[in-house]
Amino acid sequence: MCSVTCTSYVPTQNFSKLACKAYNNDAFDGIKSEKKLEIETDNDNREDKQFRGQDNAERIENDDGDIEAEGKMESTYRMHYKVGDVPAPHLSFMFGLQQVLLSISSTISIPLIVANEICAGDLDLVKSEIMSTFLFMCGVCTILQTAVGVRLPIIQGGCHKFIPAVAALMALPIWKCPDLSPVESMGVTGNGSEANFTLVPRFTDDERTTMWQSRMKEIQGGIILSALVQVVIGCTGILGLILNFIGPITIVPTITLVGLSLIDVALRFCQVHWGITSLTVCLVFLFSLYMSEIKLPLPAYSKRRKCHITMYPVFKLLPVILAVAISWGVCAILTVTDRLSSDPKSQEYFTRTDARTNVLETAEWFFFPYPGQWGLPTVSIASFMAMLAATMTSIIESVGDYYACARISCVSPPPTHAVNRGIAIEGFGSILSGIVGSGGATTSYSQNVGAIGFTKVASRRAFQVAGLIFLLCGLCGKFGALLTQLPDPVLGGIVLVSFGMVTAVGLSNLQFVSLQSSRNLVIIGTSLLIGLMAPRYIAANPGCIKTGDDEVDRVLTVLLSTAMFVGGFVGFVLDNTVPGSDEERGIKSWRKTYTADPNNVDSIEDDTYDLPFIMNCLRQHKWTTYIPFLPTFRFSIGKYLKGLCSKCRDR
Repeated sequence: MCSVTCTSYVPTQNFSKLACKAYNNDAFDGIKSEKKLEIETDNDNREDKQFRGQDNAERIENDDGDIEAEGKMESTYRMHYKVGDVPAPHLSFMFGLQQVLLSISSTISIPLIVANEICAGDLDLVKSEIMSTFLFMCGVCTILQTAVGVRLPIIQGGCHKFIPAVAALMALPIWKCPDLSPVESMGVTGNGSEANFTLVPRFTDDERTTMWQSRMKEIQGGIILSALVQVVIGCTGILGLILNFIGPITIVPTITLVGLSLIDVALRFCQVHWGITSLTVCLVFLFSLYMSEIKLPLPAYSKRRKCHITMYPVFKLLPVILAVAISWGVCAILTVTDRLSSDPKSQEYFTRTDARTNVLETAEWFFFPYPGQWGLPTVSIASFMAMLAATMTSIIESVGDYYACARISCVSPPPTHAVNRGIAIEGFGSILSGIVGSGGATTSYSQNVGAIGFTKVASRRAFQVAGLIFLLCGLCGKFGALLTQLPDPVLGGIVLVSFGMVTAVGLSNLQFVSLQSSRNLVIIGTSLLIGLMAPRYIAANPGCIKTGDDEVDRVLTVLLSTAMFVGGFVGFVLDNTVPGSDEERGIKSWRKTYTADPNNVDSIEDDTYDLPFIMNCLRQHKWTTYIPFLPTFRFSIGKYLKGLCSKCRDR
């Protein structure tokens, strides 16, 4: 007989929660039956929480009328708007706009960096079109992820992990940018008495177009193929098998080196004007670290209190946007007072706010990205391998974001099918980005997940509205052109802070590892150093890899030039071959945080992760229990193999 102990449900959750502890696997079916009975008797209590827009509009305020700003990770913490809630339209717009403002500073830096890598850094109209395409795809991918993906409140934005891969690919001799500086052309005056010199472009407009589009198409092909692998991983459910061999010791050097390897990229923008860069960074620190608890009085409206003043944590929610606005304003003042050089050859010229104003005039009001707008994507093994390394890193981080988002949003951990579907939809979105030509792939944004903790808004609808705002911004060509006006040193300050955060996220995984173990210290330290040294050696010694096959040479050159791949690979091999216990390696605590039991009854019965409109149809067909990305998925390869082995022993 199986002994099972059950307790009553927790009233603070949106769903009835039956805590059951089974002492062997045979009890699972019985537990599911008991839980279904419990849910059926509790349906009346659950119905009134569905789509209560009017009540929700008042629930956003506490007794003092202030919006609480302290986020907690515990699942018992009350959200103003839960995942399934639908705020009033005006509130949905405000919450969605808030999420866009939180993520747009990280998003706009990627297309600008990619434009520089593909030799289009001085083509302002091209940069604005790439920017519009990128914003459009962020909106499409966010809507897909929240509607049919993992169905958690997650923003899909540009993935910084692809920047090192793009930089390594574009550093190959075949793709390296030529000298784009203008050349002097000698002419004579009308009377032929003296010569004069004028600067003319080194390449014609058609040659420049072919130059950057050929590089963009190479990036597109690599993103499409690597994203296709991501879709396969999500749809087949082999993610769990991959995670069995990946732990925090592999994650630390992989993600940390993403930030460290982008020092040169950040330096390229920061060195334009160190004063403005320093101002931007200091303002971000001031608002996000020193003034985060300060609330400002702002006008608000609710049906209960009508028009009133409420205290709002502006500095905590919008530190980057405020810093950019102030720094941009300072650049405008310096431009108007003519304190900055007006010579286009001067380094500080691109600190001026009028350095690129011509693009605002030439950009179209309406810009619609379409597949193949830059031409048919090209495919090479080198581009595929470079983007695949970035894709695998993105997958691992996204899985962590899913569980963190569920915990912050007060819902049960995402079951296996939701994680599989989220990864598959993320890959599908990246395929679309590659086909359209946004210059990068998309991934879940950790900063927006963390923001749920202090905004208290986990509504899926609000995040879908955020996706719609991104999409509309991408369709407006003038908006993309406006973002390209951002002075280079201001962008440098944003990039510096963003890359620093990426590095810190990687290092944060050390919390799971025993740092008293010399085994772990040697592996982590060696992985980081080799990850930094190999790309530097390749860059300093071009053509040093000679295998006799040009394609193999390019593949190895790209991989060894990608710091996150080198460091992650070294860490992966050493961590899985050097003896060490799971506790010492941090495997147990890491998996406890970032993985969930696929047979968890709460995850199975929580309708947060159900697909809209088709659940009744899915439950009528038994074959749907074998599809890893459907909510009806119940098949476990581990149990299947265990049963198969038992049958073999019996024979």
